[in-house]
Amino acid sequence: MTRDQSADSSDSITFQISQLDDPSIDNRHHAVLVLAEVGEAAIEPLIRSLGGVDSDDRRWYRAIALSRIGVPAIGPLITAMKNMTDREFRRYAAAALGEMGEPAVEPLIAAMGSDDKELRGYLSKALCRIGKPALDPLTRRLSDADEIIRSCATLTLWQMGETGLPSVIDQIHKEKQA
Repeated sequence: MTRDQSADSSDSITFQISQLDDPSIDNRHHAVLVLAEVGEAAIEPLIRSLGGVDSDDRRWYRAIALSRIGVPAIGPLITAMKNMTDREFRRYAAAALGEMGEPAVEPLIAAMGSDDKELRGYLSKALCRIGKPALDPLTRRLSDADEIIRSCATLTLWQMGETGLPSVIDQIHKEKQA
């Protein structure tokens, strides 16, 4: 890619991100599709933009675009959540990760080893949003050597209610029998 092509691509990404704020819902939806097609090149600009907007509607469209990019956005989003402590940023980044589903489960669980309690709460919300695909990986972590991961897995399964509680109850029974 030449320098001119790179600049054109960057300008196109910037334009599409600005379209996420357009009054026309059709233009916003089109921008999400285009940014998803652009893929990896749009991740960092979208993350920066998500951190810089001031309304839920604007954050939502950026989060959806990131979720549609999928797997390549998982690591950068988790890293950004570690570095940016703004609650609204974290809330929408977690929503994007939750929309990605099963591919985000293991990276989310691994990131729960953080000392940042608030971050762990947002990661848990993302796992709850994912739902059933997160059950087995979380259940396996109920006996994790890392106490923080073990505790987070338990609390996340608890928050999942009827979906996650049987795993927690089974683990309690196993520990009593041991």
